[in-house]
Amino acid sequence: MLELSILPLVLLSLVCSTLAIPAQAPFEIPQGGIDNLTKPPRKLQGRFLHITDIHPDPHYRVGSSEKKACHRGKPKEGKVAAGFYGHSYSDCDSPFSLTNYTLEYLEREWADEIDFVIWTGDSARHDNDRKRPRTTAEIYALNRVMAKRMEEVFVRRGIPVVPSIGNNDVWPHNIMMPGPNSITSEFSSIWRSFVPFPAYQVFQRGGYFSVEVIPNSLAVISLNTMYFYDSNTAVGGCELSDPQDPGNLELDWLEVQLRLFRDRKMQVWLSGHVPPSSRNYFPECHVRYVELSLRYQDTILGHVYGHMNMDHFFLLDAQALSERRNASLTSGNEATVLKHNKKELYRLLLQEFADVPKAENLDHDNYGVVNVAPSLVPTYLPSFRIFVYNTTGELYEPGDLGEDEQRGLGSRSMRDIADALCTEPEYQNTWRCQLTQPWNSNPKSPSRTNALWTPLGFAQYYMPDLDEATEEDSPKFKLEYLTFPVRALHPPAAEEAENATVARKFAYPIPKRHLPRSLRNSTVTKSKKYAPYGLEDLTIPSWTRLARRLGRKKGKGLRQRFKEFMYMGGGEA
Repeated sequence: MLELSILPLVLLSLVCSTLAIPAQAPFEIPQGGIDNLTKPPRKLQGRFLHITDIHPDPHYRVGSSEKKACHRGKPKEGKVAAGFYGHSYSDCDSPFSLTNYTLEYLEREWADEIDFVIWTGDSARHDNDRKRPRTTAEIYALNRVMAKRMEEVFVRRGIPVVPSIGNNDVWPHNIMMPGPNSITSEFSSIWRSFVPFPAYQVFQRGGYFSVEVIPNSLAVISLNTMYFYDSNTAVGGCELSDPQDPGNLELDWLEVQLRLFRDRKMQVWLSGHVPPSSRNYFPECHVRYVELSLRYQDTILGHVYGHMNMDHFFLLDAQALSERRNASLTSGNEATVLKHNKKELYRLLLQEFADVPKAENLDHDNYGVVNVAPSLVPTYLPSFRIFVYNTTGELYEPGDLGEDEQRGLGSRSMRDIADALCTEPEYQNTWRCQLTQPWNSNPKSPSRTNALWTPLGFAQYYMPDLDEATEEDSPKFKLEYLTFPVRALHPPAAEEAENATVARKFAYPIPKRHLPRSLRNSTVTKSKKYAPYGLEDLTIPSWTRLARRLGRKKGKGLRQRFKEFMYMGGGEA
């Protein structure tokens, strides 16, 4: 167990040990890292790992009380004591037995099956024990421990890792001043193996960067959501009148990045810690984020975030920003509700899904999709997610700005959407009424149809036997659910294939050894337990169809599965 008293020594040793670890390169990712240029590049597997909210805790004690943050004391009679690998459905953080086991498992079982890792922050414990308050030194030391393990497990294999700063990775909690500052300086050192050298100057200013995880083809942008998060009282919230606000500077940078990647015919994933909802972001930061997401819809494959601990998705909806009830200049009661009642999110999401128009009235140009993954820390149950994406097909080539005009639809902008509000004085000097650039949307882009780099689905893994596991009997990660239809897990039958070669060359989206026995048999075609969604892919049309199904009152069974996944069986909403 890592003791607080030895953290300074750990910090020193980690600084020394990282000197030998190769930095990620934005130009080539050969087998074994950039120090081994004689080996060929890694073969693409068509998968990546998303892991979030690890929250390692050096003070965790087996047998202690949840009321004492699992740091000391004994639970009252009838209450469950802190287990060897963690305490499920609790406010306790992760013991090192859990974090070590998880990374050892990922190294053994998944490192050779993935192409890159998105790691979306919160790699230090919560500040939930008044008798053991966090310190800056402890936060940085814990982040170094986690970064070193990510380097050992992934970077040394030539697998890019793209981290982001979480609200618990800074001190004071939630607060980050405009940069450059001590936080960006420290993480420049901690993440020297992850941040490409050309990105260092921008990173030291703002804590954000981009990585070409597949050179000249696919990039991941790591955003510093602390500058958008409405709990950060040290920033101004992206107000139009303050162009030097760090949130505005970051979104200016994001706009340039997206334009450059689009010009190079590349596709992009956006990632960060705090999800981009009106319940989490300053209103003006949220407007700018949504606008950029829609303006570059043909370049952005998706949005992956953490922070909430709850497994869910939501839609970025242009029309919502034109309606007074959602266009308020304050976060409103919904934000207050969610900060105090996690179960309320389920009800709010169903309300939003019920508002999605029917298929004949739905304009996909207006939407983006945000996937929020559950955490490793057992707020519910420990988990990680494997995304699968298409590595075949023709390259999508974006055209000129405002491609809608080429399709005979007429170009549009955020100002066009919000036009009715912009006649009112309270909105005239806001971003929604100043953003007039035409949007780049096209039904043929990889975010809208299955093409090269399109996300095809994901598999969610979790640890249902956490509380029963002991030092002698380790826990097991098991499949919780898939977004795929079951038939997509196996090659087509020979008589259904165009020819025998198709079946022989079939690339299993999820290796068979990582599927439960009930799904390994190719004759199985349905599974309500593991595959209730049956999404053909993870394009915007697929997600909006699922949202409509969840929004219908007659979809009670599907809603129940959605809720079970959302809270990993611990929800009572």
